[in-house]
Amino acid sequence: MNEAIVGTKTMVVSPHYLASMAGDEILQKGGNAFDASVAVSAALAVVYPHMTGLGGDSFWLFYDKASKKVASFNGSGRSGANVTRALYKNQVSIPIRGIESIITVPGMVNSWDQILKQYGTMTLADVLAPAITYAEDGFPFSRNQHENTAAYANVLKAASETAEIFLPNGGIPAVNERFIQKNLASSLRTIAEKGRDEFYEGHLARRIVQSLKEKGCHLTEEDFASHQGTWTTPIQTDYRGYTIYQVPPNSQGFTGLIALNIIENFDLSAIKHGSFEYYHLLTEALKLSFRDRNKWLTDPDFHDIPLDRLLSKEYARSLSEEIQWDQAVGLSAQTLGSDTAHAAVVDQFGNSVSFIQSLYYEFGSGVVAGDTGILMQNRGSFFSLDPSAVNCLEPNKRTFHTLMPAMACKNGKPAIVYGTQGGEGQPQTQTIIATRIIDYGMNPQQAISAPRFVWGRTWGEQTEELKLEGRVASDISNRMAASGHSVRVVDDYHQAMGHANAIVIDHQGYLHGGVDPRSEGAAVGR
Repeated sequence: MNEAIVGTKTMVVSPHYLASMAGDEILQKGGNAFDASVAVSAALAVVYPHMTGLGGDSFWLFYDKASKKVASFNGSGRSGANVTRALYKNQVSIPIRGIESIITVPGMVNSWDQILKQYGTMTLADVLAPAITYAEDGFPFSRNQHENTAAYANVLKAASETAEIFLPNGGIPAVNERFIQKNLASSLRTIAEKGRDEFYEGHLARRIVQSLKEKGCHLTEEDFASHQGTWTTPIQTDYRGYTIYQVPPNSQGFTGLIALNIIENFDLSAIKHGSFEYYHLLTEALKLSFRDRNKWLTDPDFHDIPLDRLLSKEYARSLSEEIQWDQAVGLSAQTLGSDTAHAAVVDQFGNSVSFIQSLYYEFGSGVVAGDTGILMQNRGSFFSLDPSAVNCLEPNKRTFHTLMPAMACKNGKPAIVYGTQGGEGQPQTQTIIATRIIDYGMNPQQAISAPRFVWGRTWGEQTEELKLEGRVASDISNRMAASGHSVRVVDDYHQAMGHANAIVIDHQGYLHGGVDPRSEGAAVGR
């Protein structure tokens, strides 16, 4: 799978074909990329419920043709006003599942409203229509959802409301069996009819909070009512003639910029793609960027993050000097969830959107809010209970966030709109995609389909390791191991690599879409 889909006017890429089709449907009705992106986002919340949902967060990166500017929106929620470390005084860490892991307000629904008000041309009801249909009438149960349901059946069984939806009649639906979510359809329809405030201040908000409170959650109606996402200024760096944009903290986006700044000190034209030198260099650059991320990343409203220094070329040059060709850098990895979904849209008007959304872990907290059909995220479980930690739990605080949509512009216009699922794997896969397209001239499908690696504990392992897909030549994996990498060779197309998407806009204005063969995604171009 190496040929990109090429469109002349529009392109939608996402990790599920039905979500891509939902976005295309909106574009064909005259909507713009912002309208279509919200449609894709809502559809993913229905057809990829193990990866994302209304109970989660989202981050957005836009190019607005009218203003000729790149903008970003932080759709992540804050911890509740009554959520303190004292609630967990007898615990070493916050539980990653169950009611105690629900400590932040979900921000995605608010992001839909803000984006449509700022840039959209259609109503919330218009763009939610495909998602409502998928939820109410059902859709073919995907292989990816089937595999994740089987893997996390014990999590789903722990709460009756959750099991009733995701384990109907006590079993795991077969691949392509019709999967219906009536309660979620009802909640979506109510939001479509009454708007964003119904989710945060209306009867639906009260139902969500009451159901969670009965189970022991400390989020309040006031926490929901006070939630607002934030329009932010994207952060950026230059890389070989491209301007690379990321969303700012509390996103880990700056990690990807640091890695590219480090790699820019090396002549990739002298390094063969797929060689030991290629894999080693990227792995080491990324690990060095993780070192700073782990030290600094949290809510910038609570702690200053020295982005000017971290993103400087001089700093990257000093980091590049730490890379040795015969020895891997030692670094401890954090355990990060990877339950996310990225998508991108480019429209016929010249607008571009890259966005990503999440419940954090697979199926999030595992808790559905009563009869709403809304599965709640466990993003707040990443807060630390150590008061000296930069990302320690405090009331009304946003946590360290893995979500990081990306965009690369050339001569002031979008050239690559890209991103990926995968927790710690997000900056890694983004760096792989960017170098393959920019340095090695690959089309987006080639860049995504070629063998990948991921370092760390993305899926909750107890030790750091470098996973290499089985298509990487054995002599290269052996040499990586000899250089100090803890190598594990995995399947040829392994799920730990995440589900990436990319759109490349060429000099003619044609749109080249690539989606991940590891997902059920589709590139839909016109």
